[in-house]
Amino acid sequence: MPIIAPSLLSANYLNLEADCNMLNESEADWFHLDVMDGNFVPNISFGPMLIEFLEKQQKRFAMYT
Repeated sequence: MPIIAPSLLSANYLNLEADCNMLNESEADWFHLDVMDGNFVPNISFGPMLIEFLEKQQKRFAMYT
């Protein structure tokens, strides 16, 4: 069975909490997040502060290293 994992790159950054709530209420299995750590690529979207917020907001958040 396919896994549904929408990307947060298409989220509304001005109202990220609403998009997180929508994902929590959806049937998505998890969500896709590209982390830009500033070492390999410039940190222009998802960095450590946003990851911390998402950990608190999302029911389906899992950290992979």
